[in-house]
Amino acid sequence: MTTDLTMLTASAVLTGLLVLPDGLAMWTNWRVTEVLGNRHTPPPLPPWADRAKRARANMLENFPHFAAFVLTAHLAGASNHYTALGATIFFWARLAHALLYIAGIWQPRAIAYFAGVAGEILIVAQLIRT
Repeated sequence: MTTDLTMLTASAVLTGLLVLPDGLAMWTNWRVTEVLGNRHTPPPLPPWADRAKRARANMLENFPHFAAFVLTAHLAGASNHYTALGATIFFWARLAHALLYIAGIWQPRAIAYFAGVAGEILIVAQLIRT
């Protein structure tokens, strides 16, 4: 498997794992009936759990176009060391973004976000070049 596809897979796994933090918060702060119920008026969660939900939502907003770029580059035969670097940057930047978001540290989180965008730009640049 290419580095691009490996980083795409790792990013998909990260996206799936981002459900765990706020799920953990629910299980540790709520009664079972509140966790499994309809949650019409759920009790509040700690602030980090709300940030975890937003981190997951942000990843869900950014993952689809990253996946499209990686898959398009792969199928078009445009994958190279730049697309591999871009995909690797995206993954590590998004991991840092999620951890910093949950921790509530916004300044480096913004840097991590834009690093992920830069990784995508590297991939798109190779698509444009093709």
